[in-house]
Amino acid sequence: MACVRGGGEDVVSRATAGKGPPLQVLLDRYMFGTVAGGIVKIAVVVNLKAGDQPRQFTEGCVWEGRSMGFIVDVFVTGGDEQRCRDLLARIAQADYDGLVFSNSGNSIGDDALSYDTLKPVADRGMRIVTFEASPSRGGRIISGINETFQDDSGLARLSLDTLISCGSGDRPPKIIRIGTEAGIPFMVRRNRVFDDYLSEGKIEEVGLINLRDLENPEAAARELASVLSRFPPGTVDAVWSPFEECAAGCVEALAAAGREDIKLFSIGISNEGIRLMQRYSRIWLASAAVDLQLAGTVNMRILAARLAGEIPPATFSFGPQLVMATDLNRDVNMGNISVMVPGWEGGSGLFDDYPWMEELKTVESRYLRIAPFVQAAE
Repeated sequence: MACVRGGGEDVVSRATAGKGPPLQVLLDRYMFGTVAGGIVKIAVVVNLKAGDQPRQFTEGCVWEGRSMGFIVDVFVTGGDEQRCRDLLARIAQADYDGLVFSNSGNSIGDDALSYDTLKPVADRGMRIVTFEASPSRGGRIISGINETFQDDSGLARLSLDTLISCGSGDRPPKIIRIGTEAGIPFMVRRNRVFDDYLSEGKIEEVGLINLRDLENPEAAARELASVLSRFPPGTVDAVWSPFEECAAGCVEALAAAGREDIKLFSIGISNEGIRLMQRYSRIWLASAAVDLQLAGTVNMRILAARLAGEIPPATFSFGPQLVMATDLNRDVNMGNISVMVPGWEGGSGLFDDYPWMEELKTVESRYLRIAPFVQAAE
């Protein structure tokens, strides 16, 4: 028997009507023809080893997707190529409406892997947004994909400019560079800036530690430890690591050798990096980084815009922020770093100025709903 009050009016219906149309009605209205029955299902696939950085990215995706009433399933494939292929093959046959995909980018051939794995998904008509992945093979690309990246050139410039500003100023700083011989796209872009600064006389390279790839970043620390004896105090000002996972080992190698005269500057940040910057604040002075949670948030916004028939830019780059050891205290972590670092989480206006998107979020916050299931790993 219905619960009624006065004139036979259904109190539940009246309360619901006061909140406006249910979310499914709005989703069906704004995404008509791209989703079924007002239910939006998104897969987020991150082909990275589990850790702080993929967690930051996926949290941004999930929180933003849920805020608009989407069902968001997350799969982390650990950098395993075959596992990633198999998973995306299954997703291509499933009832997902969209896909956010991020690849490791740490090995040669990752763009070809992205092409091979995403092509069946795209052929099914699924909307796709990628982060740090540019799917191509032999000059072939997949049309209709929105690609987002970290601004690698901006990250390198910010890191190197900070390194230079921390020097004596009477001569170019002498630097040991951590690099890789492999043609990994993001490292190529970052090292190109380093080479430009070299040719302009802004810096001097006194040593190069070349890694075969980035799958074993601890190799950088071992190599650095083995060459430090060749550089007496005064002959090296800094180590520059354009990859944070290499920097973590390098700062411990410098500390173990008692080389506080050599400073460390890097690209990227994580909870482990924050902990080490605090512990070795006299060595690891700064790191340029992108807010990866914001990257996940924006990737989900772009995908939502595609589902709603909007035409966001085909490519987008996230600008860098500077994290200084002096900005940090013992209570800071990736969850609250925005309190310490100016500009962190400055995502207002990044693809969130669609009126329908705000309406979805407003309605979603009014209705009591059970949180959608999220697959933490595959």
